Amino acid sequence: MERSQVIIPEADLAQQREFEAKIKEMFTAREAHPVACVDTFGCQQNVADGQKLMGMLEECGFTFTEDWKEADLVILNTCAVREHAEQRVFGNLGILTHTKKENPEQVICLCGCMAQEERVSNRVKESYRHVDLVFGPHALWKFPELLWRVYDKRKRVFAVDDEHGSIAEGIPVVREKGVKAWVSIMYGCNNFCSYCIVPYVRGRERSRDPQCVLEEVRGLVEAGYKDITLLGQNVNSYGKDLGIDYDFADLLAEIDQIEGEYVIRFMSSHPKDATKKLFDTMAASKHVARQLHLPFQSGNNRVLHEMNRRYTREQYLELINYAKEKMPGLVITSDVIIGFPGETEAEAMDTVSLVEEVGFDALFTFIYSPRPGTKAAEMPDPATREEKQKWFDKLLEVQNGMSAKLHAAYIGKTVRVLVDGESDDAEFPLAARTNGNRLVRMKGDKSLIGQFIDVTITGSNTWALYGEV
Repeated sequence: MERSQVIIPEADLAQQREFEAKIKEMFTAREAHPVACVDTFGCQQNVADGQKLMGMLEECGFTFTEDWKEADLVILNTCAVREHAEQRVFGNLGILTHTKKENPEQVICLCGCMAQEERVSNRVKESYRHVDLVFGPHALWKFPELLWRVYDKRKRVFAVDDEHGSIAEGIPVVREKGVKAWVSIMYGCNNFCSYCIVPYVRGRERSRDPQCVLEEVRGLVEAGYKDITLLGQNVNSYGKDLGIDYDFADLLAEIDQIEGEYVIRFMSSHPKDATKKLFDTMAASKHVARQLHLPFQSGNNRVLHEMNRRYTREQYLELINYAKEKMPGLVITSDVIIGFPGETEAEAMDTVSLVEEVGFDALFTFIYSPRPGTKAAEMPDPATREEKQKWFDKLLEVQNGMSAKLHAAYIGKTVRVLVDGESDDAEFPLAARTNGNRLVRMKGDKSLIGQFIDVTITGSNTWALYGEV
């Protein structure tokens, strides 16, 4: 796509600010104090989108609640990656019929990746007639206009056109208070992994201008955020559409020059585009975390080919070994799918053997979930759910044992952590993260939240470390 097709013009964005003012004036005239609930499902990119929705709503005069019953506007910001998340959303839409009966003026909105799927928007249109507004990720930038149309015309609005996608700079954001912040550096995906719906709902890859990203990160550091995560469906593709010979490693190097006490993380990262230049840049930086989340999905080359991942087991291991060599002590995590259509037990065990060979600190593991509209959903799948569960349990057994062993090795060591909040453990009331993003539950006063401190690790389990100042 040409950049001129991607960037939303300033005049169009200014028009959205006018719609925000109209909505605010409407509520002021009614002497009303509108309350919104933004309920976000799924990945960190969805969290970032939800914060933009809240930013626009704040400009419209809304305050926020987590209780649907208290809300004049309820937004379900959805994820389409797994069937379970989809069923939860439809269940919640059913529950919202009752809140709307109690408050007929309540506006209900469905947005995010699920909303962009034609089969979902059609189902909502026909079967969930209490839903007033449906829009996909492509239309997020014009949310104030869509909301105004609901209030002004008193009719349902659907904005789910199939588009390549765009970039809109300057949308207001309401971030969570604390020390963590998310920064989207690009949108969309060109990979079309055979099991994944994301490219169909988030459009083609498009990178934000480097200066816009740098300005946002600089502002977050100045505002006191300490743990900043760069987001994209595939951050390793960043810059390919800019036409200026500038890639993700270059962006990381420039961000690293920003003065301050903070750590930079990133996700998601695709192995086919990961480079030695990226790992060299990470190793030379003072702010980029010694943490690598590099999803491999399967340890078998035939399955990887069927997944359309475009790398081999051997190429993945070469990347990991180079990263380990450049950054001793690197914390490595990954995503894994067990039970891909046509996968055999022997092929699933290839995945388990790769896990053993790499020695991951932690994994995000899934049994394959078919997504209508993807190539994999049409593939023969002879293995039973029971068989897949057996393979999955073996993977968990191996990884949990490995995580417990790696965590136990921390006991007695002193590590630098960022105290980022409170925990749900009365004995260890604070939660912190190491540079490698390992969870540390620790003793101490709440005044430590937001500070980098040294902690002695006194205990561990499969999921966390325990320590004291």
